[in-house]
Amino acid sequence: MHVTLQTRKISGLNRIGLQTLVEKEVSRFLSVYSQTIVAPVVTTLLFYTVFALAFGGVARSVGDIPYLSFLAPGLLMMAMVQNAFANTSSSLVIAKVQGNIVDLLMPPLSPAELLTGFVIGGVMRGLVVGVVTALVITVFVPLHIHNIGAIVLYAVLGTVMLSALGIAGGIWSQKFDHIAAVTNFIVTPLTFLSGTFYAMSSLPPFWQFLGHYNPFFYMIDGFRYGFIGHAEGNLLIGSGGLILLDGALLALCYAMIRSGYKIKS
Repeated sequence: MHVTLQTRKISGLNRIGLQTLVEKEVSRFLSVYSQTIVAPVVTTLLFYTVFALAFGGVARSVGDIPYLSFLAPGLLMMAMVQNAFANTSSSLVIAKVQGNIVDLLMPPLSPAELLTGFVIGGVMRGLVVGVVTALVITVFVPLHIHNIGAIVLYAVLGTVMLSALGIAGGIWSQKFDHIAAVTNFIVTPLTFLSGTFYAMSSLPPFWQFLGHYNPFFYMIDGFRYGFIGHAEGNLLIGSGGLILLDGALLALCYAMIRSGYKIKS
């Protein structure tokens, strides 16, 4: 008796495959929550404590806003985007270093589905870290919500941007040293120079000018506006610029995955 095997064709969206990839990415960081969730929360609280105590943050203010209320949203966004980047970049680099990247390429997932699955995983980790950190910070300072729409919008735009950057960096990297370079020379400097810890208006004019070309400034400024109701930059320009940048990064990642750049050779 002859058995004829036929290849199953999947037309349209491979929902099962995409869902499986998302579940794999989410369960990957949840299974080591002490490193991926608890550790970022502790780090954020340490930053908060240092600026509150060592630098007199309790008595300081930014305009008529208490400094600690100004600082908290910036720290939340910093934690979210850094963890979104870490999730996607580490997933790809670990797969390449361990030699099991083929397990991601063999399933019937299109480049768009692979990209979507990784981005959702990164965004989920960033949002989980943000929510948990916010709940812990409220023990020390009340977080007043001025505009929930702005909070959600900038949280999503920021985590999508860093998830996409993590994918691009993970595909480009051949080893952990490479992705560490991206973190140390791109992500960390842009985060620290974005107005996370200070008002951009407190800088000299030249540095204010440069700061307004930093996309991290707009994601933090818009996110902070959702809490305190004050923005230093133009919210329309900021959100529009982030949408365009997110689109460009996603297009770059799609092209890299589709061509197999450094993942199929």
